[in-house]
Amino acid sequence: MTSELTLTLHGAARTVTGSCHEFVCGGSRVLVDCGMFQGSRTLEGLNQGAFGFDPRKVDAVVLTHAHIDHSGLLPRLVAEGFTGRIWCTQPTADLLEYMLADAGRIQEADTQRRNRRRDRAGEEEFAPLYTEADALAAWGQCASVEYEEWFEPAPGFRARFWNAGHILGSASAELQAGGTHVLCSGDLGPENKAFHPDPEGPAGFDHVLCESTYGDREREPVTIEMRRKLLEAEIRGALSRGGNLVIPTFALERTQELLLDIAELIRAKAIPDVPVFIDSPLASRATKVFARHADELEDVDPDCTFNCPNFHFTESVAESIRLNSVSGAIIMAASGMCEAGRIRHHLIHNLHKRESTVLFVGYQAEGTLGRVILEGAGRVRISGEDVIVRAAIRRIDSYSAHADQGELLDWIAARAPIGGTLFLVHGEQGALDTLRGMAANRVPGTNIATPEIGETYALPPGAPARRLKTGRSDLTRALGHDWQNSYAEFVTGLKRDLSRIDDQRERERAIAEMRKVLDSYTRFRADHKGRGRH
Repeated sequence: MTSELTLTLHGAARTVTGSCHEFVCGGSRVLVDCGMFQGSRTLEGLNQGAFGFDPRKVDAVVLTHAHIDHSGLLPRLVAEGFTGRIWCTQPTADLLEYMLADAGRIQEADTQRRNRRRDRAGEEEFAPLYTEADALAAWGQCASVEYEEWFEPAPGFRARFWNAGHILGSASAELQAGGTHVLCSGDLGPENKAFHPDPEGPAGFDHVLCESTYGDREREPVTIEMRRKLLEAEIRGALSRGGNLVIPTFALERTQELLLDIAELIRAKAIPDVPVFIDSPLASRATKVFARHADELEDVDPDCTFNCPNFHFTESVAESIRLNSVSGAIIMAASGMCEAGRIRHHLIHNLHKRESTVLFVGYQAEGTLGRVILEGAGRVRISGEDVIVRAAIRRIDSYSAHADQGELLDWIAARAPIGGTLFLVHGEQGALDTLRGMAANRVPGTNIATPEIGETYALPPGAPARRLKTGRSDLTRALGHDWQNSYAEFVTGLKRDLSRIDDQRERERAIAEMRKVLDSYTRFRADHKGRGRH
């Protein structure tokens, strides 16, 4: 059995979600992260596919942080036979108790809802990806370690964590195995990040995996004080319109950063004494974890940051529905990309109102509802409803939890020399291509790769990685805008377009012509397949 370290990428390659990197050496198998794919329906469908490995043969998971695109398939991994430890920092373990349980409840609720539709359509039912019980079982396998403390996740492997400055408990993972020295960045935070110091880590590696989320974007340097000024202007502008300010937010970190700034703005009387509704049970629980670790965080006043009297944490569905009658309030709800959760309910009730404002404060992946709205859609389809977009759509980039292009390049340069290969992962194609060109100039002579999902590499010490297996070409169409996005765009405008035809018989004729096109395409595909068999 070879003792050479190998790497297989099962996610977060040419896309920003589904992070899962498999390292094998001398019979030991370690995963760095085991995340869920998020984005288009096609991309999310990859979560249902078989793992690219046998979960029963995985010795350990080294988890960089609690975000679902890095941790969300851990319950499924455990349900399918993984019995090893999930190594992480203590704050990550604390957050996972709620993050994974919430993900399990969402899986069960979504399955029930979809099965009701399937039952009405006479289709077979399907099972949830995993359950809340599976999620809690996975959380029970967590083993926490301190930053910079060496541990042995599997025979032949040594590892330690370094602060990544991204979210509470986030880490970069350093690995040593088979004589090879590797660093996985995890997600890296920007400079001037609230709560956390800047990312840290040693220098001199054989191979480095670096995230590339904002590899094609440079932000203007913004201090926390400057960011608060931007938020103040957006809140004042939204309230002057007379409606609600709806903020799609991520339950973990982004919510707490917004609460930090809003509390300070209210305290300084920079904004009116406005009610703030945090309509996410998960965000409420995550905020309690932040409060528990307040002494470890920068910028936090443990007595008032998360206890502002203007803050109202809604728990029940009934409380959430009552917000339909609220006006002139700030409503924060998950999910941050508008793909699930209570935010969709608030968008249905606010997007069509000219007096409302929707403020985006986080990354919107290709194919997500948030990205569609942000890019200027006049109509969107939400939970089966067509919704016209009349609300003011606004955006603040300075809340990003990810390093921008310049900060990524600085982090890469600080890890040099890189004797083997720099792998650029966790980015969309444009970001990867741009960062690759910039990194080639910043660390000249370094071998740089932008791998595909499914590729396997040998990682020799002091030499470039060798590709042993090609990637999954079938995934190309799943990475980004998919047919279901196109379908939603088509059907949201179809009824309006048909209504513009004055004559009812002409409308019927238009529908008949569209049916003919679909029927002819179906016949063409059937004929083509038939000829292919002969």
